[in-house]
Amino acid sequence: MKMTTLGIDLAKTIFHVCGENARGKVVVRKRLSRKKLLEYVAKSEPCLIGMEACGGAHHWVRMFRELGHDVRLISPQYVKSYVKTNKNDTNDAEAISEAVKTCVAGDQ
Repeated sequence: MKMTTLGIDLAKTIFHVCGENARGKVVVRKRLSRKKLLEYVAKSEPCLIGMEACGGAHHWVRMFRELGHDVRLISPQYVKSYVKTNKNDTNDAEAISEAVKTCVAGDQ
């Protein structure tokens, strides 16, 4: 199925991504290096990408928007309420993916 939302947990060298389809089902979970992240997003069809706001997030926003994606930054405090189980990078990426959909729905 087509990925409509991508949550990215940012880090220094290893990034975790979680992609969901239009129904909210997780279709992609990956652990990517800095170089592989850009390659992966470049190959993906344009979608909604969510990331926690942090110092390096604005760099990624510019890169992903140039590739045609709709990118949103979310406050880490807001994402925290979407983490379902133990806090780890994979679960954080899934929580970001869910949170960004709620933020966009609130914009409309």
